[in-house]
Parts: sequence; C-alpha cells; structure tokens
Amino acid sequence: MATVSPAEVHTSSARDIEKDTISAQPATEVAEDGKTESDSGSAHVLEGVKRVEAITSVWSTKTLWSTFVLLWVVSFVSALLSSIETALSPYVTSSFSKHGLLAVINIAARVIGGVVTLSIGKLIDIRGRMEGFVGSLILIVVGMTMKATSYNVETYAAAHVFTWVGKVALGFIINVFVADITTLKNRMIIFALNSTPNLATTFAGPKIAEIFYAKYNFRWAFGAFTIILVVVCLPVIAILYYHERKAKKLGVLRPKSGRTPLQSTIHYIGEFDLIGAILISGGFTLITLPFSLVSSASHSWESASIIVMIVMGVVGLVAFVIWERYFARVRFFPFEFLKDRTFLGAVMSHFVVFMTTFVWDAYYSSYLQVVHGLSISISNYVLNAYSLTSYFTGPFVALYIRYTGHVKYPALVAIPIYLLGTALLIYFRVPSSQVGYLAMCQVLVGFGVGMIGQMAELITMATVRHQDVAVALAIYGLFGSVGSSVGYAIAGGLWTNILPAKLYEFLPEDSKNMTAAIYGDINKQMADPIGTPIRDAVIAAYADVMRKMVIVGSALIPLTIICVIVWRNINVKKLEAGEKRARGNVF
Repeated sequence: MATVSPAEVHTSSARDIEKDTISAQPATEVAEDGKTESDSGSAHVLEGVKRVEAITSVWSTKTLWSTFVLLWVVSFVSALLSSIETALSPYVTSSFSKHGLLAVINIAARVIGGVVTLSIGKLIDIRGRMEGFVGSLILIVVGMTMKATSYNVETYAAAHVFTWVGKVALGFIINVFVADITTLKNRMIIFALNSTPNLATTFAGPKIAEIFYAKYNFRWAFGAFTIILVVVCLPVIAILYYHERKAKKLGVLRPKSGRTPLQSTIHYIGEFDLIGAILISGGFTLITLPFSLVSSASHSWESASIIVMIVMGVVGLVAFVIWERYFARVRFFPFEFLKDRTFLGAVMSHFVVFMTTFVWDAYYSSYLQVVHGLSISISNYVLNAYSLTSYFTGPFVALYIRYTGHVKYPALVAIPIYLLGTALLIYFRVPSSQVGYLAMCQVLVGFGVGMIGQMAELITMATVRHQDVAVALAIYGLFGSVGSSVGYAIAGGLWTNILPAKLYEFLPEDSKNMTAAIYGDINKQMADPIGTPIRDAVIAAYADVMRKMVIVGSALIPLTIICVIVWRNINVKKLEAGEKRARGNVF
C-alpha cells in the first residue's frame, strides 16, 4: 500500500489479523494467546485492496480453486522461461564477446527490479491486482522481444532490465494475490505449491535451451516461450476482470473516482513518488556497478569515471533520504516498518542470503561447462539442484508451519545447513573434484536457503496489516534484489579483476596475446579439449577466482544468525480465527 503520510501510520491504533502488535508502538514480544482484529477499523484502505476484497466476497469456492490452478500454470511457464533464459545467458553475452559482463548486466536489473516492486506494490494497492498483472506481462513481452532482436550487448542489457523487472513484478503480484486469498496458516502451502513447477523446469528448461541453441538459436527460444506465457496469463486476467465487474454490479465495490485522465495522471505521479524511485535505484546502481567495471577503466580505482559513479551513488542515496524525510508528499519507502525488529530482521536475512549466494553463484554455470566439460543442460541440472531442493522441501515446510505455527526456530536450524553447504564448496570446487560432490553442496544450500526464505517471507507478512501486505512483500523483495546486486557486484569485481590476470599468467607464452579474446567468449574458453595447455590454463584461472568467491560468500553467512535471532516468536497458527472472521471466501 502507499504510505500516505507518517501520521496515518503512527496514529492508527487498529490491531490487525496479521499483526499482533500495534503498528504505532515499538515491537514487543507476542503473547501466546495474542488476539487479532480486522482491518476494517483501519483509517485508510486503498482502492486496490478494496477491489480484491470485493472480488473474494463475490466469487465461489470453485472459482477460488480454479484461480489457484491458473496461477500455478502461469508460474510454471514463467519459471520455464526463466530457466531457458538463465541457461542461454552465457552464450548470448559471448555472442557479443562480452561473457565477463554477465554480473554487470544483472546488477542494474536487480536493483531496478527491487525498487520497482515498491511502485508495483503501490500500483496494485491504488489501482488493483489486475492492472499490475497486465503491466508486468507487458514488461516481460517488451523485454523478451528486445532480447530476441538484440545485436549488441547494450540492447541486450536494456532488454534484461525490462525482462527482469517484469518477471519480478509478475511473481510479486502472484504472491500478493495468493496472500489476499489465503490465511497466514495456509499461505505457505499455496506459495510452496506455486513453486513446484520449478521441479520440472529445473530439468526441462536447460534441455530446451540446449535444443534451441544447437538446432535454431536463442532468439527463437525467447520468442516462442514469451508467446506461450501471454496465452496462459489471459484466463487469470479474465477471471479478475469478470469478478470485479460483478462486484460493482452488486454494489460491493464503488464506481470509479470520476477524475479526468489528466487529474488521474497528476494524482498517481504524486502517489508513486517518481523522484524517490529514481534517487534510490540510481544510488544503489551507481555504487555497485564500479566493482565490476573497474578492471576496464583506464586508471582502475583512480579513474575519474569510477570515482564519479561512487560519489554520485552516495549523493543519490543521501538525497533520497532527505527527499523522503522533508519533501515527498507520499513517501516511496515506508521507513516506519523498519522500526519493528522482526520485520527488519526478516528483510535483512533475505538481503544477506541473496548477497552471500550470488557472490559464488554468478558464474557457476560457466564454471561447470569450462572446468568439468559439462553440457548446457547437465551443468544447469547441477546448478539447479539448489533451487530443486528448495522447491521440493517447500511443501513439507509449509505443512510444518500449518500444524505447528512456528516460524523462528526452523529458520535458526536452517542457517548451519546453509553454511555447511557453502563452506564445503571451498573444498570441493576444484578441477579434480567429482561433480556429484558439487551437486551435494547445492542440495544442502538449497535446503537451508529454502527454509530461511519461507520463514522470513511469512514472518514479514505476519508483522503487518492485510492492507500493508503488498508493500511489505515489496520491501522484502527490494532487500533481496539489493542483496543479490551486492553479491553480483562482489562477484563481478573478483571476476573482472582476477580472471584476466590469471589467464595471462597461466596461458602458454605463445598464447598470451589471446587473453582478451578468451576472457570474453565462453566458446573460445572451451575451444580446446581438456588436457591441452590452453584449456588447462583457463581451468586453472577459473579455479583460482572461484575459490576466492566461495570463501567470501561463506565468511558473510554468519550475519544471517544475527538477523534471525531478533525475530519475535510469532505463532501464525494462533492468528487463524481472526483472519477467517475478517475476510471473504479465502483458503
């Protein structure tokens, strides 16, 4: 929801079905027999929230479950497209001789994607879930069309921003809509079921990508699955549109505001705080990009362009805080949420997990193909063992939450498992290691990260009112996106500064002039068979930089313990009765 003013938040004394503490007060321990109340007493419920509550009040149970199924299909196709895109990315950048820019391309996309979710959260709260769903689909179509027709890395990078923002927005809106039509106790079950498509796409995506790359090209792959995604999204849009019209006819939902298009434009520009969005996204992007770009700058860290980017990034973030504090009519970022230690700990745990993971995961697919000689599909099977385990265990963790209501302690148990899986990579991520050991580490990491992520996301929603769930999930996503961009920045800095130097060091004397060409193209890195001088030099360079990445990632994981310890011991099962009274036909 849009945070209209700090006063509205701090003066509201309503206690919500999903918040066991008064939002205006400092966080306190949740009583074992804590009671909850409806959102109906809230002073400010935005139009988008009213719309979805109206929809759930007029649709049938059959429609509810049909919507769950359709959202599952959308999640399946979206996950399949993402899997194909991830598998092909090293080859797309290599086609422009820019394989080393994989991390750089992801930094800007993830920061902007995280920031945009706050705007999307406001959009779907102010306008409605359907409008946000359609908007995110349009972004994906535009981005994938640009990717399919790109012939230089600049166009591809811009396209990746559109695509990533659209996919993040689509997943975010699906999660918000699921939150709208479920209670806390059952919510993670539907979240987990919506993630089960990844069990199939983990294997199908890389294989499909390999077939397209071998027989056609990446352009056909991007185009075909974009069309399929549009087709499966249309029934969801139709259901939302039909039941919104039904709610209006029955008088459950009031008619439109009556504003003219110009008045609406002015109104929404103020509501979305465009200046704040530009300042925070620009600030984070300018601070993180130099770590990956510094190796190509003329004077390294002394380069004027690098210094200017960092300074402007810091200035942008400072300006954002000043703008939000003193000038913004509607705040872009609801800082008051961060006063709740449970909320802050949850989003920070998401930040740390994503940061530590992407430090060592950024170039992992390339590593498996270059060092171990795996194909596109097999390397991504190993890589995706991480997500496969996370999604497989998700429903079981969700059932545990349903029957016990516990959130904090399972997250604490998961952290040592995550640390073990990552630390073992230091030992096993060497050229002589068996690939099975690498897959084992991915399984351990996936189990730990999956459990931490589920618990953090649920407790983020449990600390806010229903009308604030969209913004809470947006902040949660923002911290994850910024965390992944920081991880990519660290990985990109290590990769671009160490790998070229190590390639030059290890390559035979008569091949040192090929350093730049080999560094920029994964196909050239694999051109010589394993066991030949050039390929062995490339493998040795990869091993050196990858080991450093894993060490850095492992060293940062203990920060997650601090983030989780500060959570209150909220039992979501005890909030069930209040939620059923407060909302319509929900699961």
